[in-house]
Amino acid sequence: MPEPHDIDRVLRDWPYQPGVIGARLVRTQDGREVLQMRLEMGLLQMETGGRPDGERPEGAETYLDYLILQSLGGDESFVLTQEQCFEVDREFLQFYQRRICFLALREFRGAMADADHTLTLMDFVVRHSPDPQWTASHEQYRPFVLFHRTQAAAMTELQRSGPEAAIEEIHRGLQRIREVFQAAGAAEEFEGHELVSQLNEMKETLRAEFDVGQTLAEQLADAVAAEEYELAARLRDAIASRGSRM
Repeated sequence: MPEPHDIDRVLRDWPYQPGVIGARLVRTQDGREVLQMRLEMGLLQMETGGRPDGERPEGAETYLDYLILQSLGGDESFVLTQEQCFEVDREFLQFYQRRICFLALREFRGAMADADHTLTLMDFVVRHSPDPQWTASHEQYRPFVLFHRTQAAAMTELQRSGPEAAIEEIHRGLQRIREVFQAAGAAEEFEGHELVSQLNEMKETLRAEFDVGQTLAEQLADAVAAEEYELAARLRDAIASRGSRM
């Protein structure tokens, strides 16, 4: 008879596949839905809401929430301690692991929420980091997080509002990524970057699959560039009217 903590059967029935993000949603005995990720020598189990490990740091929902409370009432002189930096790194990793699982399972709202959490945590680090090199170790991944966020947001919009809204979401994501490159003094690297190419490919795939021409936002941009202000005004009204119906 197997020991209560033996997971041999679980691992045997769910083989590891190199190069594939193995993820699934399962129900626990107490009825909770949890997210599992298959690793080469085991598996991770994560909560689907709050912090992935289910902990409540100092009673807060996430460590970011705890840090925000710690910094309130003070000024910009609040600086993270070495221990706090370690806990921040833990939270970055946990939300990354859950985000890629949500993406693999096409749970796009969850992926978008986890990307937003990570971006907010990055912003907090920029303001309160004790070490520029430690800050840079996270900032180098901002385009990658925005890439995931844009993918998830576009697919959410596709399901909710249709392909044109999804394409416009990709445009917004690309602009945010462009701003990161510009702020880093690397604007010339933007157009040829692999993440940018993948988002542009996603955009053109949506156009082809759903037979979408220029979106209203794209037509507006062209009208403004051509100084066709009456047309631009009509397009703005159309965009606002569409937004009010969503």
